Amino acid sequence: MSQSAQAVAGHYKKRALGDAILAALKAAGKDIERLTPDDLAPVDEFHSGGRNATVRLAQLAGITGSERVLDVGCGIGGPSRYLASTFGCRVTGLDLTQEFVALAGMLAQRTRLADKVTYRQGNALAMPFADASFDLVWSQNAAMNIADRDRLYGEMRRVLAPAGRLAFQDVAAGPGGDPHYPTPWANDKGISFLATPQSTRAALERIGFRVLAWHDSTQEALEQQLARAKALEGGSLPPLGLHILIGEAYPAVTKNMLRNLQEQRIRLLNAVLERV
Repeated sequence: MSQSAQAVAGHYKKRALGDAILAALKAAGKDIERLTPDDLAPVDEFHSGGRNATVRLAQLAGITGSERVLDVGCGIGGPSRYLASTFGCRVTGLDLTQEFVALAGMLAQRTRLADKVTYRQGNALAMPFADASFDLVWSQNAAMNIADRDRLYGEMRRVLAPAGRLAFQDVAAGPGGDPHYPTPWANDKGISFLATPQSTRAALERIGFRVLAWHDSTQEALEQQLARAKALEGGSLPPLGLHILIGEAYPAVTKNMLRNLQEQRIRLLNAVLERV
């Protein structure tokens, strides 16, 4: 693993994360032996917009359930389990962080979805899959940690079957300047590689994708972040939430994300493209 990849994996690694999540689920009154994807949604949708964003992207992608899906940067597996349970499709998750992959597998077992979802540790710049292995590549809030976008998009195109689709949500650079750190994806700019919406679209089209849908979802993200900031100020954090994944930096991250959105330092994109 390269030094940069090690730094990214290290950013997301948290000790005893599985124990913390199971304890929080118990505190929230959940049966940890018979969990549902909805039980986990407050903590395993580690991206802007949470479950609502996953639902919107699935609708935008027109998922039917017959697709072979690859989730690039799957985290602990929230979107993959949602897609499998809602549509019945088979999903493979790929993530750089081994702890996330192991936890995703454990949660798949506890939600009785292990027959539909599988997880692999690996680098999105050198995916361990054959050409044309998938009908849909899915990715939410993963590209921010990847500098070589051409290589990322080239790998996504390579593993897609002809006319396969790419559905992604991405944090993009806004006109307001560099983000305030820490953020959910980086403690500083050392592993943060934001691209503008325009350069993102140009790179995808250059690599061999045709845009089917391109939506700016910044306003929805801002509304959610305002709600998170209000909950933080009121001291009313629920037992289960993203504060478990982010840890002690959660207050600073929450405030910075609100400022970044308000000051137009970041934008949120949802898009669906076809491999050509």
